[in-house]
Amino acid sequence: MNLILSLLINSTLALLLVIIAFWLPQLNVYSEKSSPYECGFDPMGSARLPFSMKFFLVAITFLLFDLEIALLLPLPWASQTGSLNPALTMALILLSLLALGLAYEWSQKGLEWTE
Repeated sequence: MNLILSLLINSTLALLLVIIAFWLPQLNVYSEKSSPYECGFDPMGSARLPFSMKFFLVAITFLLFDLEIALLLPLPWASQTGSLNPALTMALILLSLLALGLAYEWSQKGLEWTE
């Protein structure tokens, strides 16, 4: 019963916050706020510039290593259990898959920042 009540309260609160976040900014809209340049300078070029591929590759690499850290964090708590083999086996499989993906990207020269 407590779990259902907790889920109901959390879902209601999250839904309420999402509704407020979408509704509140629409109350006070004026031309300066809705324009893409709010700093006071006139636009020098196009507002739609192409996305930098170097930034994208750095972001993907960061996510890859961040995921590896997230997979390694539960290992100290898993070592407190009676059967350590399943947790270590799963962590080893996931980390080896990530390492294989990194090796593949490296071999395809996907991590070359300077072109």
